[in-house]
Amino acid sequence: MIRVLKAFFPAVIAAYITGCLLATQVVLGNLADMGVDISLATRLQASFHDLLGMTAYLLLILVAFVIAMPVAAGLVRIHLVPGTRVFWFTLAGFVALVALHLIMRQALGVYPVAAARDLGGLLLQGLAGAVGGFLYSVISSRR
Repeated sequence: MIRVLKAFFPAVIAAYITGCLLATQVVLGNLADMGVDISLATRLQASFHDLLGMTAYLLLILVAFVIAMPVAAGLVRIHLVPGTRVFWFTLAGFVALVALHLIMRQALGVYPVAAARDLGGLLLQGLAGAVGGFLYSVISSRR
């Protein structure tokens, strides 16, 4: 149990940091596409601001991972489906964040992160979940 908890929280934080940074850069990239000049200093400041200010998203990721990681662990344990534990936990993280955005859009009519409104941004948020899932699989593996 301790091994699982030692892996869980770093995975959630990694997914959060990756998701926040990707979301910030997508939004700033969209602004740049509209002709707004975005300096490196502005990009760094906005990234830092979002890391500190999107804590509600951190809690949503935590809930998504509370559901996704045990499902992946069950799939790994029963051996009925092919694939390594790294694959299943990485996929679980990806699906958790994509599902989070899609479910909130359907249930509440909002996206937790504005950058996930289009397919590219949604897939990048899934990538952030995959990073967290991958980290979880690495840290939680029995040595």
